[in-house]
Amino acid sequence: MGDPLYADGIDAVVLLIVAAKVLIVFGFLMVSVLFMVWFERKVISDMQSRIGPDRAGPWGLLQTLADGIKLFFKEDLLPEQADRRIFRLAPYLSIVPAFLAFAIVPFGGTISVFGRRTHLQLADPPMGILFLVAVSSIAVYGIMLAGWASGSKYPLLGSVRASAQMVSYEAAMSLAIAAVVLAAGSLSTRDIVIAQEGWRWNLWVLGVVPFVIFLIAATAETNRPPFDLVEAEQELVGGFHTEYSSITFALFFLAEFMNVVTMSAVAVTLFLGGPNGPRIGFLPDLWPVVWFMGKLLLFLFAYVWFRATLPRFRYDQLMDLGWKKLIPLALYWLLLIAALRVGRDEGWNAAVVLGGGVAVGAVAWASLGAALRQGDAVKAAA
Repeated sequence: MGDPLYADGIDAVVLLIVAAKVLIVFGFLMVSVLFMVWFERKVISDMQSRIGPDRAGPWGLLQTLADGIKLFFKEDLLPEQADRRIFRLAPYLSIVPAFLAFAIVPFGGTISVFGRRTHLQLADPPMGILFLVAVSSIAVYGIMLAGWASGSKYPLLGSVRASAQMVSYEAAMSLAIAAVVLAAGSLSTRDIVIAQEGWRWNLWVLGVVPFVIFLIAATAETNRPPFDLVEAEQELVGGFHTEYSSITFALFFLAEFMNVVTMSAVAVTLFLGGPNGPRIGFLPDLWPVVWFMGKLLLFLFAYVWFRATLPRFRYDQLMDLGWKKLIPLALYWLLLIAALRVGRDEGWNAAVVLGGGVAVGAVAWASLGAALRQGDAVKAAA
């Protein structure tokens, strides 16, 4: 479904509306990052019976702004052995993909502006999901180049870890997204939201497995605890950004939290119906935005909860979870959903298809487990 804004061609009004949407999305992401940092510190302090930020502004709301101003005026250091151009470029390669990924997220319904109908969404390309996967894959370049260009061994180790981690979990996340595309029959994010109208959310249409896989993989993609091996301060001083300071360090900090907001918004779009919710006659254009923001807040709280409660994985555990657990499970679930869809179109008995799929999955899982145990035994003996 295309944006009706372009139905009558492009003129000054269309360009003005597009520019306004760009500014709104960019401003929302900036404000959401400020809020997310404060929110995380406050929630974790409550969970640990502490007060948290409470000095700058009411309830400490301006603490993040104060920290940003302080970082801006600190000295921006450049290591002697660093590659100057790549070292300066890397933070921007981390932050730009987060903004581009949010561009395809529908955060509301369709409204009228200056007599033109438009979606509350910056862009709705027909290949929206492929754009999302491509852009999210680019983020690893910023981290990898930051560690390599620093000219220090600890940032390099952190960046190598990041590359392996993000590539590993990208595969599982892509398979979970493929299940959503298969159910919706479209790569457009707005079409995916429309397919979930009437409480037909993919969370229960596809089962909880793709949702859980996407949530775990997205947490690893954003380097959030318990998957923050790339900046494990006990081992790597600070990881890939050890040599960064001032505004360049702030850009990495901003990119991490912006990625959290973006991935949460993508999860809401793919599995929780996006802005879909109960229809209320009062201010009908506002309520889709309210439902979207409420669902987004639930995901942000989940990320903070993970950080406050889960210990960091060992690196071998992290890689085993991605390659030996998530990828086989995501592939199996995708094939099961595809079999059910084909069976529905061909008139097959759904119970037989589901039973056969579960039996095949159980045998395959047992065989995979036996092969992995045998491999571990061989390594132990060697």
